Amino acid sequence: MAHSAVPTTNSPVIAPISLSALAPWAVFVGILMLVLLYFVGAEQGATSVFEGETVHEWLHDGRHLLGFPCH
Repeated sequence: MAHSAVPTTNSPVIAPISLSALAPWAVFVGILMLVLLYFVGAEQGATSVFEGETVHEWLHDGRHLLGFPCH
């Protein structure tokens, strides 16, 4: 009864990701989130980048879902 029921395998060791490799992706995701937050939360009125209400109408339901007042 010296044998184990679970076979041992040589699984590869996964190396951790360095911060210098992760930093560009973190900056990219941060900028993307800020742009999305702007379009959902502030793209209308005085801070509008695009004329008209097209962007507002496309994001209207998302604003209400996230709790942003828009009218």
